[in-house]
Amino acid sequence: MAFNINSFAGALKGDGARSSLFEVQITNPINGVADAQVPFLVKASSIPSSTLTPMPIKYFGREVKLAGSRTFEDWNVTVINDEDFAVRNSMEEWSNAVNSHQGNLRTAGGSAPSLYKSTAQITQFSKTGEVLRVYNFVGIFPTSIAAIPVGWDTEEIQSFDVTFAYDYWEVSGGSTGNAGGI
Repeated sequence: MAFNINSFAGALKGDGARSSLFEVQITNPINGVADAQVPFLVKASSIPSSTLTPMPIKYFGREVKLAGSRTFEDWNVTVINDEDFAVRNSMEEWSNAVNSHQGNLRTAGGSAPSLYKSTAQITQFSKTGEVLRVYNFVGIFPTSIAAIPVGWDTEEIQSFDVTFAYDYWEVSGGSTGNAGGI
């Protein structure tokens, strides 16, 4: 089809989804005191990815690819740091409960993963505030809490990244369907 701006504009439903219209919620199983601040202080994240790895099998020198296992990449959030360090402190406590700094021990009330793994959500909103899609992370825990750079020549609000491992994600709620969901 020849270039037609009206066809393009007609195909772009709702003027396109906006990257800035999202909210993150994280349930910290060790110290939930900052859970209510997370939706306001997480300033960046991503809608999760997943990869279905092909499993090649050879037959008479030819390769046939069959569907293999699904894998999920780590999930990152960028958090604005308040002067109370509440979100950072709660993430550090969670991480330390999984494996302590000094003793190299799990202090999360026992060795069961259910005691340190939790849930999180990222919600994508429309420009009218409608929930378009909710991604739920299952079995999530922090694996890395990034450094916060400081310097005399910098005048900005601090932020830091947290990387999470998780077992899987699923879609629930929203007006765009639930592919990969419940």
